[in-house]
Parts: sequence; structure tokens; C-alpha cells
Amino acid sequence: MKIDHELLEEFERMLDTRQPEDGPVPIRVLGFGEISLVFEILTEKNEGLAFKRLPIFDTEEQVARHVNAYNEYNRLLKEEVGINVPPYGTDWVFSGKKKKKITLFCVQEKLNPASIGNQVIHHVSDEEIKILVGLILKELTKVWDFNQKKVPNLEIGFDGQISNWAVVDYDENDPRVTEQARLSYVDTSTPLFRIDGEEAMEPVLFLKSAPSGLRWLLKLLFLQEVVDRYYDFRSVVTDLLANFYKEQLPEIVPSLIDLVNEFFTNEGKQFEMEPFTLEEIESYYKGDKRIWVIFQGFRRMDRFIKTKILRKKYDFYLPDKIKR
Repeated sequence: MKIDHELLEEFERMLDTRQPEDGPVPIRVLGFGEISLVFEILTEKNEGLAFKRLPIFDTEEQVARHVNAYNEYNRLLKEEVGINVPPYGTDWVFSGKKKKKITLFCVQEKLNPASIGNQVIHHVSDEEIKILVGLILKELTKVWDFNQKKVPNLEIGFDGQISNWAVVDYDENDPRVTEQARLSYVDTSTPLFRIDGEEAMEPVLFLKSAPSGLRWLLKLLFLQEVVDRYYDFRSVVTDLLANFYKEQLPEIVPSLIDLVNEFFTNEGKQFEMEPFTLEEIESYYKGDKRIWVIFQGFRRMDRFIKTKILRKKYDFYLPDKIKR
């Protein structure tokens, strides 16, 4: 995968995270996460590539560890677990006035934005949404089947939320999801796997987007719990179901719970999953929403202090208010 390193250097040097699309390097924002910005560069040389920006590294050792974990995670998912992932690559640049920070760009083949799961569910029927969720459950089962084999010293984690999946060969002009549809998993930039119980990535780096005064508290109270969720099958499925509240489709959640419970009674019975309940999913979503709103509020305050008072650059993209 050929990546224009010099253009990424220019992009990072000139980036205004408040208005990322207004810089001298022409980009289009495709999506975002809590610490990342996903975009395409609107030049012929970079056509067909999607870039995820991670401005969280202080040393070359840190970024090298993450790149190695990223490459291995993609390999594990594709070759060992059997989950389809897009072609990928990486590049990183020094950033900041004194070149003391490092920004990593995880690069993937760009997929049709309309094919991403959280877009698909708004253009197909309820029955087709259920088909999509059923297909995702089958993909998730591959991960925990792998983990149940107890491969020596290795455990894989996974974030199965709806926005992390794409429907291969999806046609937005004729939107549909069939039982024969194939899925591709796109969120591999957080390499979730453990060797001898140690994370391949360095989880504490993902607290960089939090205000500095809160990081110690978040690490103490929440970091390990949040990371552990991705290794627990039930937690991953709970999060997937709760996504439909975030996506403003609460009316379909009860039927999806029925689908999931039927799945674990039959195809997934080896996991001995207790039945999911509507109260459980609602409670999880309300708690997750509350934490997100509070966290984003602190981040906006942190951005204001850094940019307006201290006249410093704020490294992270904060979206406008999200309807949840």
C-alpha cells in the first residue's frame, strides 16, 4: 500500500482539529472515534484509501509496539479466526512544535460509506436488519470459538458494534441484506489481543484524549474494566444491541434480543449464555450514554482551555453534539 508520507506530514502540520476539512490538504471526514479521526485525502494519488489518525504517541518505541500489534491483529483476524478485513498499512509522522509527539495513521482500503453497518440499518427493512445482526453473531462466534480452543498464551478481544462492520458488495441504489451477504470488519486500529495475559497494545495511551487531570482517575477506576469488556462475549453482544438505541431505532431492540437469545439457544449453545433482557440492554445503554456525555463535556472544556487560554493546539477531533 503506497502512502504519501510527505503529504501526511503537511496535513498534520497544518491541521486544525476544529475544522479539519478546511486545511490546505483537501480531505473529507468519513467518521470518528473517541480519539481518532477517519478521513480520505481528496487527491488522485490517495484515491481509494481511508486514514485513521491516532495522535497519542510520545516515543518511537510506543508507536512501533502499536504498529506491530496492529499488523498482527489484522493477521490473526484474517488468517487464524477467519474474519475478513480490508487491505491495510501504516505510516507515522512527528508532530508538534518541537517534534516531540508522534501521530500514527492506520490506513485501509476505503469501503463504500453506504455499506457501513450503521448506515445500512437505516435503509433496509427490519427483517434485513435482523439478518445483518445474525450474520454479525456468526462472525463474533468465530472469535470466541478461537478463544475457547485455548491457543497457548493467546486471547483475542473484539469490538463488535454495528459501525465496525461493512456489507461487502452492498448497493445503495438497491439496498438489501441477504443471508448470503459477506461482511468485512473495519475497526482494527485498536489491536485487542493478549499474550500471556499482557495486552499487545498499550491501553493507557488511549486515555490521551482525556483531560490530563482526569487520566489518573480514569486509569484507576475504569481502564481495565473497559478493556476487559472486549474479551467478554456477553459484553460485546450487549454493546451491539445497545447500538440500536444510539442509532435511534429503539423499536427494533426487543426483536433483536429475541433473535440473539434464539441464536445462543441453538447455534451458540456452547457458550452457555444467559438470556439477554430488555432491561439489561436499556440499563447498559443509559449508563454508557451518561458516561459519554460527561466525558465529552470535560473534553470540550479541556479544548477551550488549551486553545483559547493557553493558545496551544488541541490534538483531537471533537464532533458536534451527537443525538443519542
